[in-house]
Parts: sequence; C-alpha cells; structure tokens
Amino acid sequence: MSKKESQKDIENIRHSFAHLLAAGIKKHYPKAQLGIGPTIEHGFYYDFGSVDISQKDLNRLEKEMRSLAKRNLAFKKELWFTKKAETYYKKEKQPFKLDLIKELSKGKRDSKVGMVYMGGSFLDLCKGGHVKNTKELPLDAFKLTRVAGAYWRGDEKNPMLTRVYGVSFQTKKELQEYFLQLAEAEKRDHRKLGLALGLFTFSELVGSGLPLFTPKGTIVRKVLSDFIENLERKYGYQQVWIPHITKPDLYRISGHLEKFKDDLFYVKGKDSEFVLKPMNCPHHTQIYKAQLHSYRDLPVRYFETTTVYRDEQAGELGGLTRVRAFTQDDGHAFLRHDQIANEIDINLRIQQELIKAVDIKEHWIRLSLRDEKNKKAYLGDDLIWKRAQREMEEILKQHKIPYTKVEGEAAFYGPKLDFMAKDSLGREWQFSTIQLDFNMPKRFGLEYISQDGSKKTPVMIHRAFMGSIERFMAMLIEHYAGAFPLWLAPEQIWIVPVSDKFVTYANKVKDEMQSMIPHLRIALRDENETLGKKIREGEMQKIPYLLIVGEKEEAKSIVSVRKRTKGDLGPMSINNFIKELAEELKTSQN
Repeated sequence: MSKKESQKDIENIRHSFAHLLAAGIKKHYPKAQLGIGPTIEHGFYYDFGSVDISQKDLNRLEKEMRSLAKRNLAFKKELWFTKKAETYYKKEKQPFKLDLIKELSKGKRDSKVGMVYMGGSFLDLCKGGHVKNTKELPLDAFKLTRVAGAYWRGDEKNPMLTRVYGVSFQTKKELQEYFLQLAEAEKRDHRKLGLALGLFTFSELVGSGLPLFTPKGTIVRKVLSDFIENLERKYGYQQVWIPHITKPDLYRISGHLEKFKDDLFYVKGKDSEFVLKPMNCPHHTQIYKAQLHSYRDLPVRYFETTTVYRDEQAGELGGLTRVRAFTQDDGHAFLRHDQIANEIDINLRIQQELIKAVDIKEHWIRLSLRDEKNKKAYLGDDLIWKRAQREMEEILKQHKIPYTKVEGEAAFYGPKLDFMAKDSLGREWQFSTIQLDFNMPKRFGLEYISQDGSKKTPVMIHRAFMGSIERFMAMLIEHYAGAFPLWLAPEQIWIVPVSDKFVTYANKVKDEMQSMIPHLRIALRDENETLGKKIREGEMQKIPYLLIVGEKEEAKSIVSVRKRTKGDLGPMSINNFIKELAEELKTSQN
C-alpha cells in the first residue's frame, strides 16, 4: 500500500469514528445539537450543542461507540437536494446543520449536499469518506481524550459548543506509541521546563500572552539573535531601528489594516490614534523610500530584532508558542527582478546555517500558495501572483530542495517558503519564512532609477529565520528537553568547591578560564550546601559541565570534570579542559 493510500485509509477511519461518537452522543442525549466532526492530526473531534459532557463521561461514551460498531453498521452516502436536507434538519431542530447547508449551497436551491447513513439509526450531513462498515474500525486503536469548549465556526460571537476529542490509529501498537510519545512530550513541555530552569515567567499583572524573560532566558534569546545577526551582517544586511507605534495610515496603505484590524492594539494619543506595530515591513519601506536609489545600490537589505504585538484571543494563547508580544529576527530586501534568485539563495544559506547550529536533522520547505478559490483574500492581480508563485517554485527546483505545495497558506501580499522541521519527538514545527512580494513596493510607491534612467518598482523579499524567537525557543526547549547544547546554554559551567576552604581556588580557576575564553558563562556555586546536593541541582538544571574543586585539585592545579549525560570524566588540567571546551564550541557552531 502506498503512503497516500495509507493516509486515505486512516482519514476514513478517523472520520468514521467521529460519526460513531455523534451517534453515541445522540443516543444518550437525544436533544443534542450536532456541529461538525472533522479529522485532525492523530484523530478527530465533534462539536455538540445542548449537552453537558465532562471528562468523566468519556469512558461511558467509548463503550457506547464500541457497542454500536459491533453491530456492523454500513456507511451509505446519498446526495440530497438542499431543500430536502433543510426540511429534515428543521424537523430535527438542528440549527448548526442548517447553517452548514446554507454555507455549502451558497443560496442555490437546486444544489445538493452529501448525507451519510450509518446503519439505519444515524444520519449525518457529510461529504465523506468513511469505511464501508463499522466492523472495519480498529476498536482497540482509538480513545476519547478530552472535552473542551469551542465557539461555533470559531467565532466568539457565536454559541459556545462542547467539543469532544479522540485519537485513532490503524493498530493498537500505534495507539500505545502515541501515548508514550505524549508522556515524553509532557516531560518536555516548554512551559514546565521554562519554569523549572528559570528561563521565563508570566504575570497576571502584566497580562496573558506577555512573557517575561529572566537573566538566564535572556541569555538564550541574545545568543540566538547574535548568531543570526552576525550571519546577516556577513551577507550584507544593515541593521535598522523602528518605533513600536505608528499611525494607522501606514497599515492602511500596506493593506494590513483591512486584513488584520481585529488583531491590532490601538493606542490613544492626546490628539491622534496609533497602533502598536503588528509587523515591521511597512516601516522598513519608509526607510527605503527616504533615499533615492540607483539600480547599482540594489539589493538594499535591512534587518532588526524587534518585538511586535497582536491582540490574540485569550483562549488561543499558550506558553511561548502563541503570545501577544513576540520578537522577530526580521529583515527585508529591496531588489531588482534579476536579483531574486540570488537573494533567495542567500537567505537559504543563512537558514541552513541556523538549522545546522541547532541540530535539527529533518526539515523541508512548504511552498505556500494563495487559495485560488478565494482570491479576494489577497492583494494583487492574477498576473502578479502567477509570476511570483512560478518563480518561487523554479528557484526551489533549481536548488533541488525538497518541498511540498500547500494552497491557502500564502501571505496576503505574496507566496512564501515556510521552513518545516521535526524535533526529536517527530513533531512538526514551522519557523523560518521567506516571502516574495510584488505588491507592497507598488502600494508605497517605492522606486529605483534603472540603467536607462527610468523609474522602476523594486521587488521586496520578507524573511525571518527564527520567525518568532519565543516560539523558536519553545521548540528548542522541547527538542533538547531543556538540555541546551554548550554554545546555547545560559550557564555553561558550574564550579563547585567541596567546602568553603576551596572558594579562593575556585575563583582562581574561574578567572583563569575566562582569561582564555572571555565570554564563557561560568557560575561559582559556593553556597553552604553539601557537594552531593550541588551536583544533583546541577544535573536538574542541565548544566553542561560541573567542575569539582577540593584539596586534591588545588594541590595539583587541576579540576575534576563531570559532563552532562556522561558523568564523571575524571581529573583534567585547566588548559586541557579549555582546549576541549573551545573545540566543542567551535564544532557546535560550524
């Protein structure tokens, strides 16, 4: 069986389980109103109105689902005229199904919708697909997992429904492996590790989705941003700075105000209204526009590491992965059309150096295109979009870079390359992005003087390698399970004196090491605690190296080295330890 066929099979299984869940709910709650029941990654969910279901009800519902499945109920699809479907659901008092029919039919009374029977007892509005019969469902490979609230169609103006989630696989073994991975993911949860390792915190007084970074967490942020900024300078980017508020007119011209007006924070001044910047590209256009540029000047490249603000819904916030204030390693290049391929090549090189440094083994590119069925959601005409999308794909083919095409994921002003990665648990993350933009330069009237003396509009490339530093940190915390590599660890070395008598020697060791590598991040742990407790704490804090110093070490001018995960490496001269350390730092960043 091909991978595509296998994926289709599991989708059908999961979709069938969603119907089975709805049938079970209707049996126990006859007045339940049915919403939608799609498949999702690893499983399915179904939304219900007019029911009171809690976590404790899930075992009972699972038993009901298994009981129904064992009756060998066949799935049978029919096409009904819209009017017939509406009549049926009016009689059944199912307002959400009526809402769906209205959306599917688009007001056309002669249109048809899919209706699916499961046996003779349950009928649902659905386009398919399903298994042929419930006897095909792997009843030992599914489980209902949790209950949550969800607004109908994701709109907080609509009624709140009860959403029941489930997971489903083709075999019991896959289900067991999923829960083992889930348990491991729970251990690696960046929210818990961030607190335990003292990297960041949140405060109710500051507000939800507004993380506060401790000195240790700030070191990680700075090391990452310094790494990227040094690469950017190497490839000709110049650092700029912009304010955090702007007049709304800037985003009205760029098109952001129309598309994201509900996601902006508005700031009332004494005589003007401002918005907190949700992105940086419009500001950078104004820096470019402030000077006259010749074709010889291009590309003009700007970068900065700066925080942007978006008014996310409270229910969607989560740790560092979804926040209201996040920091971007943002940059924009203004260039001639003939420079596009080379500029994207430069950005691909920077991105690959980052991937290597953080040790992400499995990664690929998602070519994000516009939704051809909803062109109104995007700026620019057909010719501009077709040209931009074609050129993006041609560049990927020339570079022989593996990619997948996804419609509907483009930015509203142009197609983009989204970099996808799998962490050590096999979970997918999206971070870097490169976006080709033929629209915004035109909207802002950006120009350069061409070789023949005429004025032309430059092309604009938007790019961010980490994307959101906060989200990137969340990914790395979970990828490493908090055990950052040496170059990124906020505390690289602890020097642990056996007792107070050896604090002076410990300080001497610290000074000597920092004279050889000035930027080493060394902590002297001279608290009045036992050696065993300090070592245990160092292991819990995932410190790369612990150097134990006592009478023997002082007498021989050495240190006893403990390395994370490898344990006791024995005695070593300071010079030899520093040589090994320098080599490890060099290797990890090259």
